[in-house]
Amino acid sequence: YMHEHMKLDLSGIKKDEDCRLDCYEQTKSEVSELKEKGVSNIVEVTNIGMGRDISYVIKLMEETGMNFIFSTGFYKDPFLPKYVMDKSEKELSKIMEGEILRGIDGLGAHAGIIGEVGTSLDTITPSELKVFKAACIAHNNTGVPITTHTTLGSMAIEQIEIFKEYGTNLDKIIIGHTDLKGDAQYIKKIINLGVYVEIDTIGKENYLSDEKRLEMVHYLCSEGYSERMVLSMDITRKSHMKAFGGKGYSYLLDFFVPQLRKAGTREEDIQNMLKNNPLKIFGSDVL
Repeated sequence: YMHEHMKLDLSGIKKDEDCRLDCYEQTKSEVSELKEKGVSNIVEVTNIGMGRDISYVIKLMEETGMNFIFSTGFYKDPFLPKYVMDKSEKELSKIMEGEILRGIDGLGAHAGIIGEVGTSLDTITPSELKVFKAACIAHNNTGVPITTHTTLGSMAIEQIEIFKEYGTNLDKIIIGHTDLKGDAQYIKKIINLGVYVEIDTIGKENYLSDEKRLEMVHYLCSEGYSERMVLSMDITRKSHMKAFGGKGYSYLLDFFVPQLRKAGTREEDIQNMLKNNPLKIFGSDVL
């Protein structure tokens, strides 16, 4: 799973307690279930300012046997720490590099990815641009991948323009939430620029129906694009969890993947999205 949150708190800005994902026992149960279903790695994209709790996730690792890849960086407006505007791009990049090279909060865990760094709907604010530039610097100095947030799929092309300007390795760039545009041709355009795309809001039918997601993913695979696609669910609310009436993390494997097979998507394409592409992005020493 390439884009998930185990513990997250966006409730203050959103003024919605459902956006405080902090239900340890329920999360542990679902992660254990994923482990039993063959999932070995989860990219935990909660970063600075999003309610990140490394000790919480380390405990999950120890009690479930799941491997988590930790994240560094900053999210998007209005969730950015106030000091983002005060610090330079280089200063922000040094914070990220420190968490990659020296570890996070002295807990022995090192960040293995920068992200999710985000942009707003149809625009990139000055603070977001600064974070993107800092992420590029940190990436160039460490080689770790970058994963992004696009608001409803917008500004993906503009994000890639920043990455190209800074000479990043596009084989290590993952553009997030691209499914939310509901436009397979847009996704093809993004992939053709040399990056990976995430179909990572599977199950969030309040944004887009899974019928449409399935149709897009099957079409893109049939067009030969599976080597640049990865999948996830981006669970961010208590109400997304099974214990609280939601679909839960395993919905991707229990429903979405079987429906792809039913539609005739080749097994090779499914393995690319779930296994081979993450391995290419991170390498076998991480996964």
